Amino acid sequence: MSEHLPILMVLVPLLSAPLVVFIKHRKASRVIATLACALSACAAWTLALQMSSAVSYPLGGWRPAIGIELRVDFAGAYVAAIVSTIATFAISLGTRGTREDVVGREMFFYAAFLMCVAGLMGMVVTGDAFNVFVFLEISSLSTYTLVAMGKERRALTAALNYLFLGTLGGTFVLIGIGLMYQMTGTLNAAAVSARIREVEHLRTTHVAFAFLAVGLGIKLAVFPLHQWLPGAYSQAPHAVSSFLAGTATKVMYFQLIRVVVSFFGVAYVFDTLHFGDFLLPLSLVAMFAGSLSAIFQPSLRRLLAYSSIGQVGYLTLALSLGTEAGLNAGLLHLGAHAVTKTALFLIAAAFIAQVGDDRLDRLSGLGKRYPLLSLGFVLGGLSLIGVPGTVGFVSKWALLEAVLAGGRPWLAFLILASSMLAVVYVFRVVEVLYFRAPLANAPPLARERADWGSWVPAGLLVLVSVGLGVWSELPSEYVATAAQSLFGGAR
Repeated sequence: MSEHLPILMVLVPLLSAPLVVFIKHRKASRVIATLACALSACAAWTLALQMSSAVSYPLGGWRPAIGIELRVDFAGAYVAAIVSTIATFAISLGTRGTREDVVGREMFFYAAFLMCVAGLMGMVVTGDAFNVFVFLEISSLSTYTLVAMGKERRALTAALNYLFLGTLGGTFVLIGIGLMYQMTGTLNAAAVSARIREVEHLRTTHVAFAFLAVGLGIKLAVFPLHQWLPGAYSQAPHAVSSFLAGTATKVMYFQLIRVVVSFFGVAYVFDTLHFGDFLLPLSLVAMFAGSLSAIFQPSLRRLLAYSSIGQVGYLTLALSLGTEAGLNAGLLHLGAHAVTKTALFLIAAAFIAQVGDDRLDRLSGLGKRYPLLSLGFVLGGLSLIGVPGTVGFVSKWALLEAVLAGGRPWLAFLILASSMLAVVYVFRVVEVLYFRAPLANAPPLARERADWGSWVPAGLLVLVSVGLGVWSELPSEYVATAAQSLFGGAR
């Protein structure tokens, strides 16, 4: 049974998606979607904790050079476990707030959600370059649908914007894969890596990498290709915002790592193409532009969305170093930001359920009325900043060590400076919650009690964030193994 875990991670949500539509029962659809995500998460965690080396699963028994292969290494198992776990939290415990967003469309919502989960999981575990594109399109089309299901008309605008830019990114990825196939004659990731060195001096190879990097950069929301993200995160149904914030850009970051490290090789990408010289300044601008934009946002979800742009800057900064230490820091920050940002979006959903909208001034004085929710936001905000005792500190400390080991102390200063901007936008929310009186003309609260469907998963994720910050050796040791396995095979 254990040898089938890679395919089960993808197949369970993929087959459950049409099932929730066919049964045409709202509550049963929710239960099936929850169980599907939970089973996928169990498979991912079982594989992540049991594996001693990369796992290969040839579909149909065909050897990988001819047939399609699923291949899961330590890094892939780590990302798959994160994606499936966050999906389970979002779809199961986050549903009470979501039911109001998608009333009358529940079956289609759960089907699209499961298709998105299957697409993201498939991207993580596939060992075939073309199937990266196939699963990318499955997840993308599902995401456009999910974003469009938001309650406000602006959700349609956000979905269209995401559709246009996402289609451009997907097209670039497909062109890059096609050129890569033209040069190597194979789509298998391991075979591409072995053959690419024979043609890496050709201009077509350079162009193939450029298309892949830009296409994935759009999907990752690398500055200045990030325009789709604020609208998508702030207008989607709450469960979707929470899920996307913790998974979508993380999977794309993992794919970019695979393209750089596994497909083309570190030496070629950084020494021949000087990719780091392009990615580094974009990362720095993202770190500051995203955080500065977050400071001036009038609504809570847009503040968190622009914060994500800044956090993507940390991820790409780690990759731009082109070192194993940088890769280790990037993978650590991937997990830290996934847990923290999902928790914050779930807390935002709970607050919005109480006050009726997400304008920051409507949260005035709610710190005393909802102390647990407010405390959860404070702890999550501290993790975004990188305060000791949180998982955000663990990942930022690893990033500081990586830049110092690379002989770039000025980057450490910029990382600390951008973290100070995070202090500002987090304190904006804290100040509204604790130090402002409730608005005199504010309408009555929609609910007197906080929605357990948001604060329970948010609370658990906040506890995970603090727990992994205190027992930092747990994530650090596994991620170090993942980074070493990836970088060890790089040329």
